[in-house]
Amino acid sequence: MTRTSFSHYGLTCSDPLSVERWYTKHFGFERARVYAPGAGQVVMIKRGDLYLELFPAGETRTSPPAGKDGTNAPGWRHLAFIVDDLDGKLKEMGDDARVNLGPLDMGVFIPGMRAVWLSDPEGNVVELNQGYVDEQNPPRLDA
Repeated sequence: MTRTSFSHYGLTCSDPLSVERWYTKHFGFERARVYAPGAGQVVMIKRGDLYLELFPAGETRTSPPAGKDGTNAPGWRHLAFIVDDLDGKLKEMGDDARVNLGPLDMGVFIPGMRAVWLSDPEGNVVELNQGYVDEQNPPRLDA
């Protein structure tokens, strides 16, 4: 089988610079590459192995931004980050933490887990999760 690894998540942005500043300021991303510098530039930002490719919008949004924890329509629901102190991260983000839902106690699913869902500057939903751990023996796909 051919080896495959995650590459990046692409975001189309009305204001790519605002989005880049938000992810850089609050999640430690940094520029990795700029394609075609200038008004229509595309910027790759990264944090470790996670890359976001920021495209300038060429159209107007046709549906309202997702709220709460993301859309229930088919497609990407949200982008999530693990944090060691959810309340501390929200305090650190200040007014930039536009909360859609939560913080919620998710202990019914995973003991000690808490989560909150925010909107980035474009309205994309970002989850902050404290306490997620993998299941020790999840059911097999073919079960």
